[in-house]
Amino acid sequence: MIFKPGKCAFVPYLMAGDPGMETTALLLDAMAQAGADAIELGIPYGDPLADGPTIAAAGVRALANGTTISHVLEAVRATRTPHAPPVILFTYFNPIYRYGVERFARDAARAGAYGAIVPDVALEEAEGLRVALEREGLVLPLLVAPSTPRERAARIAHASGGFVYVVSRLGVTGAGAAPDFRPLHDQIAMLREVTEKPLAVGFGISTPAHVREVRGIVDGVIVGSAIIDAYAGYSGEEAASRAAAYLRTLTGAAVV
Repeated sequence: MIFKPGKCAFVPYLMAGDPGMETTALLLDAMAQAGADAIELGIPYGDPLADGPTIAAAGVRALANGTTISHVLEAVRATRTPHAPPVILFTYFNPIYRYGVERFARDAARAGAYGAIVPDVALEEAEGLRVALEREGLVLPLLVAPSTPRERAARIAHASGGFVYVVSRLGVTGAGAAPDFRPLHDQIAMLREVTEKPLAVGFGISTPAHVREVRGIVDGVIVGSAIIDAYAGYSGEEAASRAAAYLRTLTGAAVV
């Protein structure tokens, strides 16, 4: 269970295969040990429309290493223990389509994944993927942007599986610019009126101060670029140690 009453869940993002699958395995274990409630694991793709410079560069490195969907699913399978945090795959529709939608859903379930986030699948186009994933017991969280009108946000939340992914700002991921928290608070309040599903906020959340700003109004926080920046240029145990140390500064701030 990712979301628990009275606790703001913490979900770090990692790019599988950056800087190599051996390091990814160590990072997954380090994130679990450092208090992650779930882990978002990226499948690299060459045209990542929602990814900012840090995550896009990590994807390029992972692709240069030959990282494939099969490699990522094997990494998920290797982490599955009774007490391991759930792993949510993050990718785009083209790799899933090339792999095969039904095959992806089946293999992700067999690997022990919790679900998949696919940011370039719009509400009107999500039904086939959602059904395929749900048939295998997996969830498909959908994204709500700051510019999403209330009526559409309600429809997205209704169709979203597991939780609603709240995008904190317009644009792409990245730790360079903080979200504007005033409209984010308004956005969260609006979503609370249209859904009872958990709300997890991402995009631009990168510091303990950012986490403290949102911990009381959302059910979970997703941080990616800042985690990757923390171990950029390192591999193996050193990368895992640096990532875990940074994660602990954030999970400490997530305590409500």
